[in-house]
Amino acid sequence: MKRYFRLYLHFLQFSFSKAMEFRLDFTFRIIMDFIYYVVNILLFKVLFLHTNLIGGWTEEQMMIFIASYLLVDAINMTIVATNLWWFPAYINRGDLDYYLIRPVSPLFFLSLREFSANSFMNVVLAGTFFIYSIASYSEPFTLFQLMGLFALLINGFFIYYCIQMLMVIPVFWTQSPRGFIDLFYSLGIAMERPDRIFKGWLRVLFTVILPFALIASYPAKFFIEGLEAIDLLHIASVSIGLGLLLFFIWKKALRSYSSASS
Repeated sequence: MKRYFRLYLHFLQFSFSKAMEFRLDFTFRIIMDFIYYVVNILLFKVLFLHTNLIGGWTEEQMMIFIASYLLVDAINMTIVATNLWWFPAYINRGDLDYYLIRPVSPLFFLSLREFSANSFMNVVLAGTFFIYSIASYSEPFTLFQLMGLFALLINGFFIYYCIQMLMVIPVFWTQSPRGFIDLFYSLGIAMERPDRIFKGWLRVLFTVILPFALIASYPAKFFIEGLEAIDLLHIASVSIGLGLLLFFIWKKALRSYSSASS
């Protein structure tokens, strides 16, 4: 574990050094994500001009939900998104060979090698809005609610990563340039909607099969109104199941990999 920590510190040092060499790109990405945040917030602000509740939540409560999914998205873009963007190229060109021979987990290396320093500033922006949404919330809340919100958002990031990775891994068999990552981004919009709007088979899809609703909606619900024990068990079961599924498919994919030398 200590070795992995030291290695990740080297990843951070290299990523920040590289980002400073392309300052225009660094600035542009911050501006681009800032506009994305503003558009998401204004969308719900406009909706609340015509109604008092959306999915049973007031505007204050909805801002906590929005801040939650923006924070998870910012963390994902900073820590893993760039790595998974290049992942199919490593498979198709045979570059994965260089990662398989290293004395660390190839999944760790491929998922975390590139820390997007450009997007790190957007974590700061999203985190600032998250703190503001909590500080301006007029209802009383406890430290337990706040800590539970943080813990469930961390778990939400893990779920987001697992789904994303499961959409990329099929490139081992398809040799496509993107895998199913475009499908991931299309369906990922479900993360940006309260879970109550999903009914029937759509609810099963987004809470069990592709559990985008567990990423931000359930954490916000825990903070705002609390969750039943069955809901917490559901979150834990889905998270563990996704982790085990990812590990199983990753091992199976490696056995199917044809290296550049084969």
